[in-house]
Amino acid sequence: KLSYNKKWCESKIAMCFGGRVAEQLIYGADSLNTGASDDIRQATILARKMVTEYGMSDKLGPLRYSENEEEVFLGHSVTQRKNISDAPAKVIDEEIRRIVEAGEATARSILTQHIEDLHKVTKALLEHETLSAEEVRTAMRGEKIERPAADEPPKPGPAAPQGKRPHRGSVPTSRPGGIAPE
Repeated sequence: KLSYNKKWCESKIAMCFGGRVAEQLIYGADSLNTGASDDIRQATILARKMVTEYGMSDKLGPLRYSENEEEVFLGHSVTQRKNISDAPAKVIDEEIRRIVEAGEATARSILTQHIEDLHKVTKALLEHETLSAEEVRTAMRGEKIERPAADEPPKPGPAAPQGKRPHRGSVPTSRPGGIAPE
């Protein structure tokens, strides 16, 4: 996909905060850890692009505010000239913060509304460590996740489509839907 709308971008930012917010809701605010650092980085980068490149800020409008980020190449100056004055830079920072905090609030609202499902998935994750999408749905329905015993040979998954090679490092699995563990 080459083009994303504002709603998609805002939803993606909210998704970035799902794990962090879920941990806080389940284990308390003191449970913050470094696990969500890359999610925070991704959310911040997307919010910055929304504001400085995509014209998705009502306060700043459809102007490009990003710095010259082209790679320094032979013969080009090593220094880059700052092309944003302090006043717009402050508004940019405020808008990025507003968008990121709104995404976190959306994640918190959704997970709070579905707290019972969150507890079910948490319990299943504590028992199994990783879950496929189908296993998440099974846990949310309150059903027991059935996996073969460790000494039981795995059941063959669906055959790979003809003409396509399996992804390097993929292994057969007995999980529903033939989803290989990462």
